[in-house]
Amino acid sequence: MRQPPQSGGRADEGRLHAGSEIVLTVERILPGGVGLAHARGQTVFVALAAPGDRVRARVETVRARLAFAAIVEVIEPSPARVEPPCPYFGRCGGCDFQQLSYEAQLSAKVEIIRDCLRRVARVEPPTEIPITPSPDRWRYRSRARWQHDPLRKLLGYYERGTHRVCDVAVCAVAATPVQERLTRLRASVSEGRLPEGALEFEAVAGDEGVALEPPVERGDEREQSRTIRGERYRFDAGCFFQINHALLEPLVAEGLRDAEGAAALDLYSGVGLFTLPLARRFARVVAVEGNPAAATYARRNLSDAGLSNARVETSPVGDWLARNARAVDPTDFVLLDPPRAGAEAETVRAIIALRPRHISYVSCDPATLARDLRAFTESGYRVASVRAFDLFPQTEATR
Repeated sequence: MRQPPQSGGRADEGRLHAGSEIVLTVERILPGGVGLAHARGQTVFVALAAPGDRVRARVETVRARLAFAAIVEVIEPSPARVEPPCPYFGRCGGCDFQQLSYEAQLSAKVEIIRDCLRRVARVEPPTEIPITPSPDRWRYRSRARWQHDPLRKLLGYYERGTHRVCDVAVCAVAATPVQERLTRLRASVSEGRLPEGALEFEAVAGDEGVALEPPVERGDEREQSRTIRGERYRFDAGCFFQINHALLEPLVAEGLRDAEGAAALDLYSGVGLFTLPLARRFARVVAVEGNPAAATYARRNLSDAGLSNARVETSPVGDWLARNARAVDPTDFVLLDPPRAGAEAETVRAIIALRPRHISYVSCDPATLARDLRAFTESGYRVASVRAFDLFPQTEATR
């Protein structure tokens, strides 16, 4: 029986390298969901850790003074650590927080936001950052993207950090209708009834059931709808709509707060989640969306609501602003809800040039949010409020 390597003393001599094993104490959770630890004068990122864990970890890669490690053994578990209920956890790349109690997940997300504001945006975060928990900690995802390996007849999600398919029979975070569609789709895989060349499937649930792209069964092409704060939104599997529908009402309310006035811009507007309520508060609204299918649905949703004071432009946001900024000046209010990569630099510059009185930024990545906030604050804006919504339980993402 060999002794585990120690975090000090002779066993600790030398620099870390791939294959090194070391005993670490995880200090906290960082943006990206990894645990922070230190050893041999180097910073170590530990995957799937809990703050306070004492673990034996194996170094997988080293870049300069930064090492990335995986847990081999939990020597002393953190009080925040729980047993992940999903049998695929750790291999499937879909979830990375199942090892944390839900209270610890919320706390970690608030601290990640606080860290990004301080370190990236270079602004002092509010004393308190409220976070709204998800009413459903499991079975909340109304949208899923499944990967198909036709040679091995596998269907599921990518394995963590790879493009290999992790065969998943039951997804613990998929909403019940989505899980039921996964079960039937897996039967189609076994029977060889999938469209030729189909390597990826998008499923989305709504009031009309589940839509699937590409379609396999009759009815997979059906459009869906959801009613949020009295507004009905139509969409399908080919365009984005938020996955945790139970939190959309408070999310929209916070995004708009008491905004009203003459003119508003809704950037990265999707199918119009914010466009419709904005059109009830502002005399003129312009929504800009790069996805043609989503933009078409936004126009339909506005028409169905009887709102004629808003128009939807189909264009990459930065390109449209570069061509049309003068036409929308002055603008009282700008709301932007960009993808995880954040807003493009030209988009941020164009918004700053418009000098709107208020900017509402909806983000699912605190790091890119903080990057863009820094540009806004360096141009004279100040952060008036920050609020988090846990749209993605069991993962490091938030909103």
